[in-house]
Amino acid sequence: MTDKIEYSRQDDIAVLRIRNPPVNALSQAVRQGLSDAMDRAEAEDGVKAVLIVGEGRAFIAGADITEFGKPPQEPFLPDLCTRIEGSPLLVVASMHGVSLGGGLEVALGAHYRIAQPDARVGLPEVHLGLIPGAGGTQRLPRLTGAEKAIEIITSGRQVKAAEAEELGLVDRVTEGDPEAVGLAYVRELLSTGAPRRPVSELPAPEPIDWDATYDSVLKKGRGQISPATAVRAVQDSAEHPFAEGMKRERAHFMDLMQTDQRKGMIHAFFNERAVGNLPELKGVEPRALQSVGIIGGGTMGAGIATAALLAGLNVILIEMKQEAADAARERIAGNLQGAVKRGKLSESRYEAMMTTGLEVSVNYDSLRDVDLVVEAVFEDMGVKREVFGRLDAVCKPGCVLATNTSYLDVNEIAAATSRPEDVIGLHFFSPAHVMKLLEVVVADKTAPDVVATGFALGKALGKVSVRAGVCDGFIGNRILAVYRTAADHMVLDGASPFQIDKALTDFGFAMGPFAVADLAGLDIGWATRKRKAPHRHPEERVPTYIDRLCEQGHFGQKTGEGYYVYEKGKRGGTPNPKIAELVAEEQAERGITPRDFTDEEIVRRYMCAMVNEAAKVVGEGIARRPLDVDMTLLFGYGFPRFWGGPMKWADIQGLDNVLADIERYAQEDAWFWQPAPLLKKLVAEGRTFDDLNKAAS
Repeated sequence: MTDKIEYSRQDDIAVLRIRNPPVNALSQAVRQGLSDAMDRAEAEDGVKAVLIVGEGRAFIAGADITEFGKPPQEPFLPDLCTRIEGSPLLVVASMHGVSLGGGLEVALGAHYRIAQPDARVGLPEVHLGLIPGAGGTQRLPRLTGAEKAIEIITSGRQVKAAEAEELGLVDRVTEGDPEAVGLAYVRELLSTGAPRRPVSELPAPEPIDWDATYDSVLKKGRGQISPATAVRAVQDSAEHPFAEGMKRERAHFMDLMQTDQRKGMIHAFFNERAVGNLPELKGVEPRALQSVGIIGGGTMGAGIATAALLAGLNVILIEMKQEAADAARERIAGNLQGAVKRGKLSESRYEAMMTTGLEVSVNYDSLRDVDLVVEAVFEDMGVKREVFGRLDAVCKPGCVLATNTSYLDVNEIAAATSRPEDVIGLHFFSPAHVMKLLEVVVADKTAPDVVATGFALGKALGKVSVRAGVCDGFIGNRILAVYRTAADHMVLDGASPFQIDKALTDFGFAMGPFAVADLAGLDIGWATRKRKAPHRHPEERVPTYIDRLCEQGHFGQKTGEGYYVYEKGKRGGTPNPKIAELVAEEQAERGITPRDFTDEEIVRRYMCAMVNEAAKVVGEGIARRPLDVDMTLLFGYGFPRFWGGPMKWADIQGLDNVLADIERYAQEDAWFWQPAPLLKKLVAEGRTFDDLNKAAS
């Protein structure tokens, strides 16, 4: 037996305590220890039952992530679960904290389950591009029924103890020490002569419309295959004997292990955790952070204020006039009420936030004692420099001065103060209390502890924070401008915006670029094009057809017309017939003969443009690592998680193939399709973007 399992006796009950801190991950040593302990319990005289309990924060939080990518070692988890279930002794799992993935599958191998009121269970394997592989798809439906099992498995969500009891997933919920309540439950079962109750011997779930469910789950997953595969695995539990269902589950699991989607999702899983670990911040302490000032109470400022309040920070929001201040307070109240309705926030906490946590003022002097200020005003350099001049005058020494600019030069903003070392960019994404990405933009003179404070704030707000350097658009918006341009070029050359949107949503994006433009407001792109016009390269192809729509006052969803036409009370929009007319007029003016594009060609050009610009961003040091780009696109731009990000997508395609396509496109438009030097270098050396990630870790 390994030292990961503590074996003890309580009269006729053997207690198996899992001791693998911090969360009792199912390492090989834990699996072996449980197997050996079961052998010992069955061999000892007088043992009638086994209680499995976890030490510390959790029962079993799931697989040991340090074993990912390595050859599996015996005992394999499916065999362990079957071995526990097959014991002639009565086996009970006492669950606290989280029991996720393999942890829940171990518990399902027990004959009875008792849980703490705050316990949570789940099968989150779909988030790694997999399905449960140790009986989860076969045992769970026998307890909950097929529909509920499919919902739990395909969402990967965590189920609270009360719901788990209601579903029959756990037998009892009792508060107290997990071992003590577990022992009491085992003694009760023994005293009443309760039989062993292997889940595998329970009736198979009733059949449902499997094909319709499969199609629905596949559509909802926008191309992700593991949730839909889980439907077929649950179907196997209904249509085959348990042993055959287990074989089929394993076959599905092993098929998914070989997929590109699994590679992408594992990449996303690990790098979501790695992105905030910056070598430059090792040993650097962030500044104190208890109160936050926010300049501007529009949608963005109110969203930032909401996120800060939910994180337990005190917020002082500044507006220019009292009417605007009142409107800002209303926005924040509305955001927080949404959290109350979803059960994320109690009424008492809501009241405390709105009364003592939030101050809305029209006086900059109210900011004199705050630890950090975020400016969220109109995207105009003159306005922002004026704001920072005022902040410089009023804020205390050491206060971090942050700008939420999306594009503008943070160095120029910092120069409006006498303390540029205190200035940083904190680029939130709207709605700021919902979107997970935060770009931490480091200017030339930003102090290391200010950078650390930016990341500390991101962590407090529950954000995925990415370090970015200063350039027009930083990481995300700079790359967005280029791949969006590639889409614009395809429209000029013959693809419709609507075909492009559909091809990219079929690829896995939440929305296509033209639907996104309508959502954001066409006036934003129009303003950007006008801002860049004086410095535009003569060979740059910039469509003008959409500017004509803007000149007519049509800016997308907010005006009811853009690329799509939006009707009140209807979800989504329908293609605007004016677009085809405007495009045809511009094609005639430019002498362009339109051609057809396949969906595959649309996706390839879009992705190659994204990767090529991303490689330039990494090569210039704007992003320190390819993984920084991947996390930016995943959490801020709706990039499909199952591809892992554009750099991981490129690695999967083969960088040599991506470069070959870019060079082929360059024969049509040499100015736009200039291959990134870093991409060419990596191909010449036979290396990948992931090699750069590993070198930087």
